[in-house]
Amino acid sequence: MRIKGLDLNLLLAFDILLEERSVSRTAKRLHLSQPAISAALGRLRNFFKDDLLVLHGKQLIPTSYAESLVPEVKRILAQVDGLIAMSSDFDPVRSERLFRLMASDYMLNVLITPVIASIQHTAPNVKLNIRLSEESVRTEFERGRIDLMIVPDEFLSVQHPSELLFEERHVVVGWNKNALMTQKMSTKVFLKSGHINVEMGANGYPPFTERHMEKLGYQRRIEVYAPHFSVVPWMILETKRLAVMPERLALKFCKVFPLKMAPLPFEFPLMRVMAQFHSARAGDQGLKWLRDCLHETVRNSVP
Repeated sequence: MRIKGLDLNLLLAFDILLEERSVSRTAKRLHLSQPAISAALGRLRNFFKDDLLVLHGKQLIPTSYAESLVPEVKRILAQVDGLIAMSSDFDPVRSERLFRLMASDYMLNVLITPVIASIQHTAPNVKLNIRLSEESVRTEFERGRIDLMIVPDEFLSVQHPSELLFEERHVVVGWNKNALMTQKMSTKVFLKSGHINVEMGANGYPPFTERHMEKLGYQRRIEVYAPHFSVVPWMILETKRLAVMPERLALKFCKVFPLKMAPLPFEFPLMRVMAQFHSARAGDQGLKWLRDCLHETVRNSVP
């Protein structure tokens, strides 16, 4: 298909070439021969009247003009992908679609896992690919390669639509034989106790809890930094340490481990958990079905 002389198939080749900066790797990803990719690059150069990619050593380096084209090319490809998804009705019973999601391990425990259980009969061939929250995954979302992000509202992109899934309280969790958990806890005792803190992602970005503790002027005594919530129960058992975590997750952990939960000894803001999808997927019926599944799971859960 051509628009004003441009073969739209070349845009996909351009996108992968700019990512890989290698003809051979691009050919491998697109399941084409290296001569075919070299020819595509030549046609792109002729159309845009620019070298686009210049060989330096063994790597192709993009020109400034090529880099300026990248955002628009990715936007166009994302819109085309969204258009394809919108072009037919979605039947969960027959669909073999793969949905790509980004969520924290907290969301995996309290929301995604129940959704997986609930759709095993209604959508037996639908597949989910879940990625943990990372900056690189957010970049993939902007490129249209992640269907849905489940994040606190402060992490939303203003460029894309979103909807509220639920609001969440935070609680204190400790070993059920920890004396601190058998009495009403004061703010002073809470702050002086040893704590386990969760820092997620390669850059150790602090979670909702720590960011808002700082805003309130509270400084805990952190003794252990954990990479995700799922390991926290093991670090609390048979210790005097405390952890602050979302209430839904704490309820799950307390059913499995000898733990006890209690309210925070001070006012703390609710966390608004959101589902965000790319603007190019606003009419995607399959994605709407998945969001409806998430909302139904929330309605059926009791925090």
